[in-house]
Amino acid sequence: MAIETTKKQFTFRGKTIDELKTLDVREFAKYLKSRQRRAVLRQFQNVENFVSRAKGKAEKNKPIKTHKRALVIVPQMIGMKIQIHSGHAFVPVEILKEMLGHRLGEFVPTRSKIKHGSAGIGSTKGTRSQAKK
Repeated sequence: MAIETTKKQFTFRGKTIDELKTLDVREFAKYLKSRQRRAVLRQFQNVENFVSRAKGKAEKNKPIKTHKRALVIVPQMIGMKIQIHSGHAFVPVEILKEMLGHRLGEFVPTRSKIKHGSAGIGSTKGTRSQAKK
């Protein structure tokens, strides 16, 4: 008996990625939830300009850098490698199909995890009597 392994095809609200890539940004907005739909329709020019510039830079093998953390991810961005500003540095992120409808800033944290060191001399009762150098 041969076991068939079928890979499940990714769909977003019942549409495949190929179908979504053929849609205009405004048509794609119909498949988003209300908050993202409102953002995409308000940012329509920004999204269109960003995608066209990014494709031009990708062809020239230049890094795509952006400060636009509020930009909603659309199907035309899938597969792009974008460097998103975290407030400190540009962090490289590859856009995957699971990221559709999310914002760019969600994938780059602005705050790093705090790494506390050990307590210094004089900060605890046991080290109070030690010489402070």
